Amino acid sequence: MSTTYRRRVLAGAGALSLALTGGVVGLAGSAQAATKTTSITMDCAAPAPQAGAKGPQNFTITLPDGAKAGDVVPIAIDPGASPVIPAFSVTTTNVSKITLKVGSTLQTVTSPPETVNVVAGQPLDPAGFSGTIKIPDGTEGTTVDVALDQAVTDASLSGSVFTTTCTPVPRPSASVGSVAVAALPKDPITTKLTPNSGKAGTAVTVTGANFPAGAVTCSALKAGVATGDTGTGTATAAGVATCNITVTKAADQIKIDGSIAPYKDFVFVVDQPGVKNPVDVEVLPGPLAIGPQAGNPAVSFGKVTINGKSQSVVGQFTAMAVQDFRGGTLGWDVSATRTPFLNEVTGHAMAKAQIGIQPTCKVTNADSPSTCTAGTPGAISDTPMKIASQAAGGDNLTGGEFEVGGAGMIQLPPFMFADAYESVVTFSIA
Repeated sequence: MSTTYRRRVLAGAGALSLALTGGVVGLAGSAQAATKTTSITMDCAAPAPQAGAKGPQNFTITLPDGAKAGDVVPIAIDPGASPVIPAFSVTTTNVSKITLKVGSTLQTVTSPPETVNVVAGQPLDPAGFSGTIKIPDGTEGTTVDVALDQAVTDASLSGSVFTTTCTPVPRPSASVGSVAVAALPKDPITTKLTPNSGKAGTAVTVTGANFPAGAVTCSALKAGVATGDTGTGTATAAGVATCNITVTKAADQIKIDGSIAPYKDFVFVVDQPGVKNPVDVEVLPGPLAIGPQAGNPAVSFGKVTINGKSQSVVGQFTAMAVQDFRGGTLGWDVSATRTPFLNEVTGHAMAKAQIGIQPTCKVTNADSPSTCTAGTPGAISDTPMKIASQAAGGDNLTGGEFEVGGAGMIQLPPFMFADAYESVVTFSIA
């Protein structure tokens, strides 16, 4: 099933530059922190009337010294004084976006907005900030190096955004820090109960993943307290564990010992004396939908005056509601495509114009069994771009209510017809 709706994006004529990056969210794992300062030669392109600059810049990076593959871990970044020397004094609101090469992946950490008093003739010196990065899957038993790939600063002034982009030489830089990844792939988890309900005396097969090879034990719980029912089993060299247990006492969960919560729910059935009267109810699946179906109002990125120089303008996509009421284990993806920037009345077009999005996704119903993940920031084109997703649940229930949106940024060519242009961005769910 696929659902779509369209949103218009308006742009005035002008010269804009796309500098869209994004960050990771969440936090997992903990370890002692290690701090390293690295001097990196940066080649910077700054907006007019400033000139570009090239020179050393110290980056101080703090990372945990250990983690597991797949963990989202904290990182602290202090960019140090930039080689860019401002040509004028002004107060701006700056956002720093540091793109790092983490192993084989590119990830961006974004600072909160910072009010900066720029002084002519003095180097820009961004404040330090913190965020998170994800340790790539498949890195078990290795050391993941972190290198600098790009540093972008967006300075907001009187409704306009001026972007300075600095690239290390060479790109990416030498290592600015590293994280030792544990040999075990991930935390051990209990994955399935067969069956997951029954009366006293029911034999249950419990399965799990990510366990060390060898013997395992499993146990039943009631309100988080062990009931005394236990079982034994083994884990293969691939980490797949199987354990057999007989439930003799009331229990509401069963786990393989050593696994992390949440454990798998078990429904204990008590046989009551008397006349049996079965009660049946059928629960029908609901829709997978994105809305509003009529679409949202046009997003205006304002007016821009042609000056032959690169500029950037930003806007905010109005949030869309995603509802997954299917009552199953399926996932979904929200993707975006767009049409070219046109004025259908005058016939003018901007074939080289681009629009990008820094996606966001959050749960809006606390009872939702699933979470959602925002897509990687980038440019929207006629090829579907993943904006957000919900992972399939395997044996677990998925679904819920979510809100998808994000910040947008438009890039226009330096010269074009002065006119009003429109592109239609279409968001689809499947």
